[in-house]
Amino acid sequence: MTSQLSRRALLRHHGDVDATPGLADFAVNVRLDRPPGWLSDRLAAALGRLGRYPSAADDAVAREAVADRHDRHADHVLILNGAAEGFTLLPLLKPRLAAVVHPSFTEPEVALADAGVPIRRVQLDPEDGFRLRPELVPDEADLVVVGNPTNPTSVLHPARALVELAKPGRTVVVDEAFMDSVPGEAESLACVDLPGLLVFRSLTKTWALPGLRVGYAVGRPALLARIAAYRPQWPVGTLALEAVLACSGPAAVAEARSAAVETCAHRVSFGAALAEVPGVHVYQPAYAPFLLLRVPGGDRVRGALRDRGIAVRRGDTFPGLDSDYLRVAVRSPERTAPLLTAMREVLT
Repeated sequence: MTSQLSRRALLRHHGDVDATPGLADFAVNVRLDRPPGWLSDRLAAALGRLGRYPSAADDAVAREAVADRHDRHADHVLILNGAAEGFTLLPLLKPRLAAVVHPSFTEPEVALADAGVPIRRVQLDPEDGFRLRPELVPDEADLVVVGNPTNPTSVLHPARALVELAKPGRTVVVDEAFMDSVPGEAESLACVDLPGLLVFRSLTKTWALPGLRVGYAVGRPALLARIAAYRPQWPVGTLALEAVLACSGPAAVAEARSAAVETCAHRVSFGAALAEVPGVHVYQPAYAPFLLLRVPGGDRVRGALRDRGIAVRRGDTFPGLDSDYLRVAVRSPERTAPLLTAMREVLT
């Protein structure tokens, strides 16, 4: 029992545990320190509505905004209390066998395991660039969960490979929590109407909303109804619905696209600089707002960086990775310079 609890604790580990106050934060993949001013103003203006429960009309307006953004129908959208809420709803599908592609975000496995769902890990090979090979997924799996781009590998799987996973009687869940940080949202399936496909999206990372929890699911109405069957009333609050509405509009989408291009440029320069540090292997190509590193003695390096006031994400809590793996968030060159200096000091 102790070992089971220990394994579960590792799977529940998140970067915010590493990023304690006072440290330069490269452990949490949130783009900004706080929401942009225009978004804060929208949320502040909505405070006056907290005296009443969110209405079905409020939810409908938010769903319509998301639907317009992804060229879908409003009944193909379910607003979530953070994209991670969607994973807690998956056991309602009553899968006989869930295949979880790893290394990846661990909350889906935790939610399914806690509900007693049998799980098969589909372990991707670092020597193969963590490439998704559909033939690795067991045919008998009637639920498949995969991240795209994947946390922590920063790999972007081709949409065609994900579509290949779909087959009658199977639900394919694609976690696109970081897709809006990919220029042009290449390989996204949010606009694809496919039987059994569920796409989860998050607004938390791009718009600095981890304290609010905002996300949504896109899929066919019957599938959304199954996972939403036992949600409590008013599962998403007024401010979260307002955030969905605000962040799905044309101006916000354009701002996110511009931010994605900037993040991409920062990632390229950051990755090149890290690759020049002796002993550091940077996994490329990378597409998300973070990089996966392999550094001999990763635990020691992580501790030495903490001593220098810098937090990075440990990698050994992701299935298939060991303590030599570290994940670092992409920041501007001005913010990454101290990390690069510290890495050189520690490793040379």
